Amino acid sequence: MTFRLVRRDDVAASASPYRLVNETGSEVEWANRFLDMQRVRGLRELSLRYYGNLLLHFIRWQSLRPEGDGMRLEAPGFTAATLLDYVRSQRQERPAPSAETINSRSSMLRRLFRFYFHQDMPHAPCLVRRQWWTPPAGRSRKRGPAADLRLRVPPRVIEPLSMEQVRRFWDSFGTARDIAVVGLMLLNGLRSCEVLSLELEDLLLSEGQLRVHGKGGKARMMPLPPETIRLLDCYLRTERPLTNAARVFVSLKGKARGKPMTPAGRRSLFRHHRAVTSIGKANPHRFRHTFGSDMIRAGVSLPALQRLMGHANIETTMLYVRISPQDVYEEYARAVVKQTAPARIAQP
Repeated sequence: MTFRLVRRDDVAASASPYRLVNETGSEVEWANRFLDMQRVRGLRELSLRYYGNLLLHFIRWQSLRPEGDGMRLEAPGFTAATLLDYVRSQRQERPAPSAETINSRSSMLRRLFRFYFHQDMPHAPCLVRRQWWTPPAGRSRKRGPAADLRLRVPPRVIEPLSMEQVRRFWDSFGTARDIAVVGLMLLNGLRSCEVLSLELEDLLLSEGQLRVHGKGGKARMMPLPPETIRLLDCYLRTERPLTNAARVFVSLKGKARGKPMTPAGRRSLFRHHRAVTSIGKANPHRFRHTFGSDMIRAGVSLPALQRLMGHANIETTMLYVRISPQDVYEEYARAVVKQTAPARIAQP
């Protein structure tokens, strides 16, 4: 039996528009109830689609097992042993998913277990041996912490684009709209989804500010540099079609002219310009990484950069504090110049 994730517009406002269905179109009720609850919690559609795809992978895997068909979720067949088998199966795939992907799928199953069985998934089948320890005088004996089934994830490495790559990619654009889209990522560090969700009322150009709706519906105010204001003003005055759409960025031609720009349209745009410029790394998030790295090099503090980029945890912002060999050489050269300045050299 095959399964897929579909989007439906005929569901109630309190239900998830993304539904898991089988080959006949019948809904996977246990999975869709979970997605509906996430909708009630206030998750946005992008997050609901992400959750739906995580569940879809598990359902497809479960349907291939002798004891499951993917349509039912029962306590006897859904335990910590199921999670362990699921992780083992993914490790055996070729090519194997990344450790981050496997951990995301495992975390989803733990949420699913809590939702249906009102308790945390038992850890016993996944534990390393528990160790007893001798406590200091006056303290009680306690067991050590339980080991969670999470794969080790290699440290993330932020790789910004070089100035030459940015220039080549920037020069390949021919419309004010596309240049403004890239400008918001490169000069303001916006996520691609944040750029597409911008509405006209979010542009406070006369005040030099921008209202951004980030992850989890969290809004933040950002300063707009004069360069970005000029890019947006040029697009709005010369290219944006007359339309009732509230979104800032809309399609410029074809049947979709005047309608909001879609994620598929954005992906097509970047795919085309990557092919034209032969810069395979030029994706929307790489421009955001370039912004973060440039701000750190310019001396912006971590708390300020965290707010600008809309990070929930400052640990994410700290990934941009990257010391390259060139940075080390420049620091060393400045130190040598300072130490050998004439005023600091002892006179004979």
